[in-house]
Amino acid sequence: MATRHDDPVARALLNDFYELNMASSYLRRGMAATATFSLFVRSLPPTRGFLVTAGLEACLSYLERFCFGDDELAYLGSLGFDGATLDAFATLRFTGDVWAVPEGRIVFAGEPLLEVSAPIAEAQLAETVLCNTMTFHTTVASKAARSRIAAAGTMELVDFGFRRTQGIEAGMVVARATAMVGFAATSNVEAARQLGLTPAGTMAHSYVEAFPTETQAFRAFAEDLPEQATFLVDTYDTLGGVRKAVDVIRSLGLEHRAGIRLDSGDLSVLSKESRRILDEAGLPEVRIVVSGGLDEHRIADLVAAGAPVDVAGIGTRLGVSADAPYLDTVYKLVAYDGRPVAKLSASKETLPGAKQVFRAPGLVDVIGMREEAAPANTEPLLEMVMAGGHPIGPAAPLSELRTRFESDLAELPGAARALDSPVAPHVPITPALSALTRRVHGAARRNLHIAEGPTTGTGMGVGL
Repeated sequence: MATRHDDPVARALLNDFYELNMASSYLRRGMAATATFSLFVRSLPPTRGFLVTAGLEACLSYLERFCFGDDELAYLGSLGFDGATLDAFATLRFTGDVWAVPEGRIVFAGEPLLEVSAPIAEAQLAETVLCNTMTFHTTVASKAARSRIAAAGTMELVDFGFRRTQGIEAGMVVARATAMVGFAATSNVEAARQLGLTPAGTMAHSYVEAFPTETQAFRAFAEDLPEQATFLVDTYDTLGGVRKAVDVIRSLGLEHRAGIRLDSGDLSVLSKESRRILDEAGLPEVRIVVSGGLDEHRIADLVAAGAPVDVAGIGTRLGVSADAPYLDTVYKLVAYDGRPVAKLSASKETLPGAKQVFRAPGLVDVIGMREEAAPANTEPLLEMVMAGGHPIGPAAPLSELRTRFESDLAELPGAARALDSPVAPHVPITPALSALTRRVHGAARRNLHIAEGPTTGTGMGVGL
């Protein structure tokens, strides 16, 4: 049975300063009613037609362990927070509920990835880490999913990103996200250990260079690590390296478990020539691994060219999601003390109230109110995953997350899965949510006019 991440990062000062200011004011004024915040992505990057939701388990781990330590309270005192506020912070824990789309599901812009309902100070203080976590995990999982689409089942994919990710923790996230969308292995050994993944790796050019000859390097590696005998053949002359690898493989009887790796040059041409050399030498089972600056577009080019590639290691461009390194993720108050509320800022209007996403076959979605009945032939996407500050049930294993992803990917429309100029499905709202939105927005505009007279102000959040 899977366990939740042992996330050591549950300290309350992992926060933006204004969150602490607002929470302090709420507590000072006795504002303890339940607030609901919705976390969603306003719009997709131009190169994305869908997202794969990820990061929920890390979010739940953080919320369950949220607290202010003594050193943190002392630091806040040095910043001028008064004794009453520090006392309130000292006992504050997250006691709320969370509804969320399970990890591994494909989602679209505007749809809540998760919603938090808790006393307003608690819910407010959750914003920074939840946004940070959901944004990066989802960004990387979505990028990795595009490589899966590009590979079209013709080759295994391996996460090679650890050395180039922007931080050690990011490397762990990338390994998990790639496994979730069906990568076969990771170069990150600690991630493999923690997550039950397959570790994978070959050798570096430095290993080859450390020996007097290429043949000596290949032979030494194969003798010491016969089960890992994949030879990096492009240190000097690629096709010459392939021929030397052939000699070593045949002399040591590694015909059924060896491989060669191509890390530079025209991978399509070189893989075809390498395959020819291997096949002519009677080594049809020797696998060809490619790496070196790969992403979904280069993978698609290899597939289109009919390159005989068995495994592709994808690193930097995936690990930092180079073409779309961030998402426009926001965390907005949608209800407080039983009142639906909304923001009216230009181009940033929000939908009021707690919500649900209803999905019909073919990933046809509609956003509605949480309490309304599901439209015919739809299923609700958001599930209650935390109650009273405690996760509901154990964490789902990665295999279950992968199954969810595979099921949704099979139904994803072609326009959304396109690697170039993708078009995401339009997600409408239900008539009930539309009516609520009109009422709340209308009341907000009337209240603004009454309170301040005619104005061109940039925005106001007001409840019905």
